[in-house]
Amino acid sequence: MGYPTLGGRLPIRRDHSSGSPQDLVDAPIEDLERMVELLEATGRYRVLRRIEPTARPAVSGGALRRGVFVDVETTGLDVERDEIIELAMVPFEYDEGGEVCSIFPAFSGLRDPGLPIPASVTMLTGLSDESVAGHSIDPAEVSNFLSQAAVVIAHNAAFDRRFCERFCSTFAELPWACSLTEVPWRDEGFEGSRLAHLAAGHGLFFDGHRAVHDCVAGIEILSRRLPRCGRTALAVLLESARAPRWRVWATGAPYELRDGLKRRGYRWSDGSDGRPRAWYIDIVDEAHDPELQFLRREVYRRLDVEILSRRVTAYDRYSARY
Repeated sequence: MGYPTLGGRLPIRRDHSSGSPQDLVDAPIEDLERMVELLEATGRYRVLRRIEPTARPAVSGGALRRGVFVDVETTGLDVERDEIIELAMVPFEYDEGGEVCSIFPAFSGLRDPGLPIPASVTMLTGLSDESVAGHSIDPAEVSNFLSQAAVVIAHNAAFDRRFCERFCSTFAELPWACSLTEVPWRDEGFEGSRLAHLAAGHGLFFDGHRAVHDCVAGIEILSRRLPRCGRTALAVLLESARAPRWRVWATGAPYELRDGLKRRGYRWSDGSDGRPRAWYIDIVDEAHDPELQFLRREVYRRLDVEILSRRVTAYDRYSARY
């Protein structure tokens, strides 16, 4: 039973009788794809496809490496007081050109946090006190799962890494990359950098707000080529992660200069996590000395002032110790 054309307002079966919704569910994928093509060809419709990751062949023929995409659901945003309630890790292999070649079975576990799950978290994730009661995750099992990982990726690594390191020390020993901040999504034409926005930009959708779904979606999005540079998002991400950077702190900068620092790319740290209470910026190697000169000349108006800066790599970027 196929749907090769669209007749009138509804899909018409080959025997010219009206097709039921169940007929559509049971239709061969080739017929459904043809219907999608016809709809999109009108210019009036855009159809989103559910993410169903498939293996891709290695392009370079070189050695493959294993990445692990990680996502956690937690009771809140405070890494010192809140707890992980769900942890998912999805391993995948990639080649030296940044092509995703295969995806492996996920690790997924629920965890009783020992404290009530806020209603807002339950509404967002569907996880309740009842659904996680009695569940636990073994840090040793997590460590073993990570044994072959060359890189850990999260979509907002500044959040996920801190919770993961507190739970299992192996996370602190591995290099991390952030698919949220280390790919120039807006420069590539995407309207937002949330996973759902990025998926929609590729004509995809997924069931969000559960850890495994977010991991699979993240890998699929990274495997796609960016529309302007033509490289895979994973290749761009890995290049960024491998590049050493400096974090420069504008401690004691005059209050009236805050707008100029923001425009330059500085962010504010309120000091609540043990870091300095100051504006800071992360920059590449070649920008380090010019940035120090800018601060001395334009902010402090003193050429002899000492400026706090630290060189960082993917091994400590996004970490609580950094």
